[in-house]
Amino acid sequence: MREPIRTVVLGSGHMGSEIIRLILEKEGFALAGVYGKRKTRHGMDVGEALGLGRTLGVSIDTDLPGLLDRTKPDVVVQATSSTMSQSEAEMTAALEAGADVVSISEEASFPWHKSPEIAEKLDALARKRGKSVLGTGINPGFVLDLLVIALTGVCYRVDRIKATRVNDLSPYGYNVMKTQGVNLTREDFENGVADGSVVGHFGFPESMRMIAGALGWKIDRIVENREPIISTVERDGGEAGTIRPGYTAGCNHTGIAYDAAGNPIIELYHPQQVHPEAEGQETGDYIEIYGQPEIRFSSGPEIPGGIGTVALAVNMIPRVIDAEPGFRTMADLPVPSALMADVRTLLKR
Repeated sequence: MREPIRTVVLGSGHMGSEIIRLILEKEGFALAGVYGKRKTRHGMDVGEALGLGRTLGVSIDTDLPGLLDRTKPDVVVQATSSTMSQSEAEMTAALEAGADVVSISEEASFPWHKSPEIAEKLDALARKRGKSVLGTGINPGFVLDLLVIALTGVCYRVDRIKATRVNDLSPYGYNVMKTQGVNLTREDFENGVADGSVVGHFGFPESMRMIAGALGWKIDRIVENREPIISTVERDGGEAGTIRPGYTAGCNHTGIAYDAAGNPIIELYHPQQVHPEAEGQETGDYIEIYGQPEIRFSSGPEIPGGIGTVALAVNMIPRVIDAEPGFRTMADLPVPSALMADVRTLLKR
């Protein structure tokens, strides 16, 4: 049997830490290194940083090139950023070091939409190095794109798709709540949308492009809209503070893709708010496919976003190692499954 898969994780924050924990639980992986941006954590043992109650003999390193040169990883899991402009340098360094890459950057799920030049550059480098790059996550990466695509597989014909994800923001930290416009007045929320500080959901265009590519559709234009969800009751906003009636509990983000004839062909809805149950709103994931036959899929409560993203980042590693070189999407690779055996026994390469 081959040696354990040497894995380096980029990011020691909430998501990076959870990815590290899961890798440590799975057979066939060896945590080779962890990259962090906070200088104060440089040299800290990962076990200590994660509060594991034991040392691992692996330290957080703030020098990415040096870390990659020293550890020579088989795969790098990136959990540091949301955009391709932020991710490019790290992905480039990983590929140059001879590693496959799994990223939870939202734009990496379909990078040709917003960053085609970066995508083509990384695709060319990955092919040259004989390696693969994948962007994944719960959404984009699974609920509002891959799962939708899979459900169309039982259809003779698809005319239109509508998918909705209703989720709870309370498990997330302040930075996420800030981008969702939590605990603002309506006026401040609208100003935040205008100046770009309130972004709502990252990834609608990427999900739409992935679906359209799989179905052979052409999208003419995409229209997105962000509306405040105003609370009528007091809610615990965690790090964002107490949300009083009249203030925002989250963002109702919608996106619609139109074909050249002006017909809406993909509609995505993502209302995200803190403690939706406070006003009787249940969370869940809902997919409607109009065609022959018509499909109605629903799952409640929501598939947990943080857990789902971490699981996909780790469970897709053998798929990425086995993939053809280049920048890949979730629609290109075999469907994910939980790693319940030694990961090395699942590899074909």
